Amino acid sequence: MDKRILVVDDEPSIVKLVQFNLEKEGYLVDIAEDGQTALDKIKEQRPDLLVLDLMLPKVDGLEVCKQVRRENRQLPILMLTAKTEEFDKVLGLELGADDYMTKPFSPRELVARVKAIFRRTEAIREVSREEPKQVIQVGDLTIDTDGYEVLRNGEPIDLTPKEFELLVYLANHRGRVLSRDQLLNAVWDYDYIGDTRIVDVHVSHLREKVEEDSRNPVYIKTVRGIGYKFEGPKE
Repeated sequence: MDKRILVVDDEPSIVKLVQFNLEKEGYLVDIAEDGQTALDKIKEQRPDLLVLDLMLPKVDGLEVCKQVRRENRQLPILMLTAKTEEFDKVLGLELGADDYMTKPFSPRELVARVKAIFRRTEAIREVSREEPKQVIQVGDLTIDTDGYEVLRNGEPIDLTPKEFELLVYLANHRGRVLSRDQLLNAVWDYDYIGDTRIVDVHVSHLREKVEEDSRNPVYIKTVRGIGYKFEGPKE
């Protein structure tokens, strides 16, 4: 089945460029020029991916991201921003965006990011189909890869798709030190050379959800100068 992508941007030149390049790759592309229209179309059309500009009329991209995550935690979001401030990128990621690109961007890079997102989501589905029940139990954490669910002490934790993928990858490599570049390659499925902040933001947000005390983590440990390591609580 063809993948449906909703592109949300109020700049006609950007919309035309994105739509042309995505349709050339065989994707079904719909357009929304403001945040409120985007929210309406998401409910009506149930797209497979959201390409979302940060600066939008009526309802801005950050608010759209927040509302989408409240109602649909599994819809992948690729955020576009003309701003270069780190704060805007980090805030978008913390609100649940899976990835971001800063304008101006290469159409080839955009297509590569979109393909990477779909490869990752399809890989998760394939694992679920091949191995119907995959449960990782570490300490008080239960990670159900088939049910796309994480529990802590039996209580569900609400994770974004990228947070879930990151946690599963870390847990599947328990005890191994993983560099930020390794995590980018494995979880985001591309080389994000020169900017590993995206990993740090997701790890920080993940810790807030799975750790009892995010400042003294039991599960996701920082290995200074290298990256991260997933461990369990000490017996």
